[in-house]
Amino acid sequence: MRVHHLNCGTMRPPGTPDGLVCHVLLLETDAGLVLVDSGLGLRDPHDRANRFGPARFYVRPAYDPDESACRQITRLGFDPEDVRHIVLTHFDADHVGGLADFPWARIHLTAAEAFAALHPRGLTEKQRYLPAERDHHPILVEHTPSASEAWRGFPGAQELTGIAPGIALINLPGHSRGHAAVAVDAGDRWILHVGDSFYHHGQIDGTTKAPRGLRAMERLIAHDWATVQANHARLTELWAAAEPDLLLVNAHDPHLLREAQRRNRKDPSP
Repeated sequence: MRVHHLNCGTMRPPGTPDGLVCHVLLLETDAGLVLVDSGLGLRDPHDRANRFGPARFYVRPAYDPDESACRQITRLGFDPEDVRHIVLTHFDADHVGGLADFPWARIHLTAAEAFAALHPRGLTEKQRYLPAERDHHPILVEHTPSASEAWRGFPGAQELTGIAPGIALINLPGHSRGHAAVAVDAGDRWILHVGDSFYHHGQIDGTTKAPRGLRAMERLIAHDWATVQANHARLTELWAAAEPDLLLVNAHDPHLLREAQRRNRKDPSP
């Protein structure tokens, strides 16, 4: 399937010169368009308290409507109403802010993340799972990736054949209670979108250190820090293996987004 790599939201935490992106995948399938995550969206930027909570003071989301998935889909020549499904890595505000722009779409996520979003426990979850992000009553489709199935060494995977062949939801908790990765068969390679399992490429490729502020934020909001660290180690091994048929991306690193977009320009064929 054809995959487009979009930045659907810019954020500028202090001490992060390149800022952060909201890396969203747009998939062209035989059954219509599919999004992996949805970015910040078109909703009222003045409602940041209800939409983003206290985290807005640190990450400083830009809320540029031209970066919304809805408008970018239109600029690419598609009809936003053709977005039938949205697959979420997790339910944080910078991943679900665009859901209300596609109220007819079915929202796919792990059952653990759906339960956490609807029944938050503790201060961190109550600040991250804000009711305003689901006040349009999204259609949630819960999945329980089976521990008996694996995807390239990641236990707990489920192919979402109800959407289209070649899309898999993979358990990758740690950042949030039911966080997941999403694997997409792009024809000549698989794209593995690991959401917020790491923030900065230096955390897995060893070329540089992630900004201190990002590392602190990652630890502060992690549901399970030990599991986040274990995920870093597993993803570092995957990166080092440099498998030619695998492209590893995350949600917020502008370097990885630019590299994915460069590869698409180099080989635009589906």
